Amino acid sequence: MTTTAFDDHERSRWAGRAAAFDGSFALLCAHPAPALLDAAHVEAGTRMLDVGTGSGTVAGLACARGASVVAVDAEPSMVDLARSRLPLADEVLLAALPRLPFESGQFDAAVANFVINHVGDPLAAIGELRRVVRPAGRIAVTVWPDPPPEAQSLWGEVFDAAGVDRPTSVPRVDAAKDFRRTVEGFAGLLDAAGLADVRCETITWVHRTDPEAWWSGPANGISRPGLLMETQPADVIVRIRAAYDELTAPYRDPDGRLALPTAALLASASVP
Repeated sequence: MTTTAFDDHERSRWAGRAAAFDGSFALLCAHPAPALLDAAHVEAGTRMLDVGTGSGTVAGLACARGASVVAVDAEPSMVDLARSRLPLADEVLLAALPRLPFESGQFDAAVANFVINHVGDPLAAIGELRRVVRPAGRIAVTVWPDPPPEAQSLWGEVFDAAGVDRPTSVPRVDAAKDFRRTVEGFAGLLDAAGLADVRCETITWVHRTDPEAWWSGPANGISRPGLLMETQPADVIVRIRAAYDELTAPYRDPDGRLALPTAALLASASVP
């Protein structure tokens, strides 16, 4: 398997964190799942591959539609969690982009929900999804846009308010392999992979969650905020928490839950 420094970094960041993800950001990532399946034309009888299944949300919805589902993830703890959640799936396997252990043209559809933003060679990842889907089959993928939506950018405001410096040595996708996280940039990535009938749209919603759940993701090392949080001494964590409470206060509903505006890019295409 060909991987980059960014791939290795991402896998190390998610190692053993399935429960932390499930209790924090999984609900956020679940919102586009029905639209993702619609874009991939997933219905009863569709043989579908869910790449980067995480806690199994997308695969579970596909099973409920009557699809024949294979789900994979690069992280063993995610695979274990998804297996416990997906009794109707055909298989739940440990596997990762950019090389999947399937024959070419084996699936009617392939989906990847917030996965392309975690790979070091996005074009190769889309190309691999294309390889495993039959001609006239469908591919649908989501990523977070740039600039980041309010729910995600709020964390930067929290760290700024707490006076936390950002690390400068975090691996990133090589500029020559990256793409713009816009409607045009994401659609262009699928075009470059040789896909047909490429479409991309922005999905917006308000993510409602418990403040402690939203805090618990980074507090348990999830995502880039988690990388920053876990390197801080106890007194700085206290400052971060105080800033978090202050800056999230305007987003709290009368019941105390957060109402955070957010967005995602959803791109889909056919295999020629």
